[in-house]
Amino acid sequence: MKYLIRNIRLELKDHDNMELLKAFALKKLKVSKNRLTGFKIVKESLDARRKNSISLVYTLFVEIQGRSGIKNNSIVEIENQDDKPLVKGDLKLSGRPVVIGSGPAGLFAALVLAGNGYSPLVLERGESMEKRKQIVRKYWERGILDEKTNVQFGEGGAGTFSDGKLTTRINDTRSSQVIEEFHRAGAHEQILYKAKPHIGSDALNDVVVNIRNRIIDMGGEVRFNSKMTQIIVKNGLLEGIVVNEDELVRAQVVILAVGHSARDTFQSLFDCGVNFNQKPFSMGVRIEHPQYMINNAQYGKAHMHPSLGAADYQLHTRVGDRTVYSFCMCPGGIVVASASEHGAIVTNGMSEFARDRENANSAFVVSIAPGDFGNRHPLAGIEFQRKWERLAFKLGGNDNSAPVQTLHDFARDSKFKGIGIVKPSYTGKTRYADLKSCMPGYVAAAIKTAIPVFDRKINGFAFDDALMTGVETRTSSPVRIPRTDTLEADGIKGLFPAGEGAGYAGGIVSAAVDGIKAAEKVISIYKPSGLRPLV
Repeated sequence: MKYLIRNIRLELKDHDNMELLKAFALKKLKVSKNRLTGFKIVKESLDARRKNSISLVYTLFVEIQGRSGIKNNSIVEIENQDDKPLVKGDLKLSGRPVVIGSGPAGLFAALVLAGNGYSPLVLERGESMEKRKQIVRKYWERGILDEKTNVQFGEGGAGTFSDGKLTTRINDTRSSQVIEEFHRAGAHEQILYKAKPHIGSDALNDVVVNIRNRIIDMGGEVRFNSKMTQIIVKNGLLEGIVVNEDELVRAQVVILAVGHSARDTFQSLFDCGVNFNQKPFSMGVRIEHPQYMINNAQYGKAHMHPSLGAADYQLHTRVGDRTVYSFCMCPGGIVVASASEHGAIVTNGMSEFARDRENANSAFVVSIAPGDFGNRHPLAGIEFQRKWERLAFKLGGNDNSAPVQTLHDFARDSKFKGIGIVKPSYTGKTRYADLKSCMPGYVAAAIKTAIPVFDRKINGFAFDDALMTGVETRTSSPVRIPRTDTLEADGIKGLFPAGEGAGYAGGIVSAAVDGIKAAEKVISIYKPSGLRPLV
């Protein structure tokens, strides 16, 4: 019989002691060791609420011969559940389904389609991972921005240059499918059971390539430098798309997974009659602290214990009618230049798997509502973002330098105090400036109000030398494409908007899940055409 056993606790000194965990599990079930036939960690989380008594909390999968007979809230009996294959629809596709974009939503939509015999064609506007890394490095080191391939565009999507976080708030069983696929593609096995799993930007590069190769092995095709520039619609039916302005690709089904920064694509879709709604997002800055300070605040005297690693945090508060919160916190990471347009500064955070850099960084952002855009046009949020990104570029000296300021000077409206012990980890040049000049006044005021509140939650958050880098605007898409019960764009049959760009996700896992849902819906309506890509 199979069981889930919850709330098994180990002291830090016993971390990774599998034999001790097995012993605790068997004791809970009241069975002997010779009846054990299967065992694995399902979840490992950290309970650091009491700094003088930090413990690790486990949920375990245990399989034994026979039945235990013990039943309580911490022991759950698991019934065998056979995976049911997807039932294909009756309509036959006239050609291959096309997936636009190779971020999490696009990759996982293509994986599901390829695995079910649909031979999808994946079109990515940017470069392959191998070339993309070199192009991004050139921007970081020399300030040479490629608007076709950058931190936002290219194989893997915007999340490739991040921490590779796999935490999500959605309650969907497909989340486990996503994490298992990432592990199959080469991510560390820890992602299968850690409460806050992350792949790391360094490992994510190879993982994305491995997923691409799986799609190809199962009959899919992936093309880079292939930007969709127009859709062809007749009488409410999708008939095809135009690629790179001059190539017509006939398509009855297109999964649109373009990401939250595909502003030119949003404009072309709007011009072609696709409906858009304004959508809230958040903006602010990246804030950096010494990682040892965050470790001390979160773990107390145990902060040097090797099993703990770099500490993270998650903070939020209300300031009037706005939410101020930390976002995409990167322990032991760096702040990365993330612009996709010339004349703009955009910041984001990134951590490698080891999370062993000197600084901790996080977005420190304030909620923005459509009423703030100053315009009812469906794409007004894009222009709102662009305005502040361009002001940040100007504030940095018009040479791709990002403006930075200490928390002391920002909070007190002080003149230049000078950068203290927290040195900027930003991947480009920086220039000291008054960050309030590149954000709305209400955003600056909300951040200032939140600083002492967050300091009460994380001792040292209000550290004078903490460094802020502007500006962070790409927290999520500023638009949503309305879709029907069949997940198709309202009024256009065959067009399936998915993921962050369409306004239905907020992170790697939720975007991947939404891509899977779009692919499943396609499968439920259509059966494969039988066409395979030419090799």
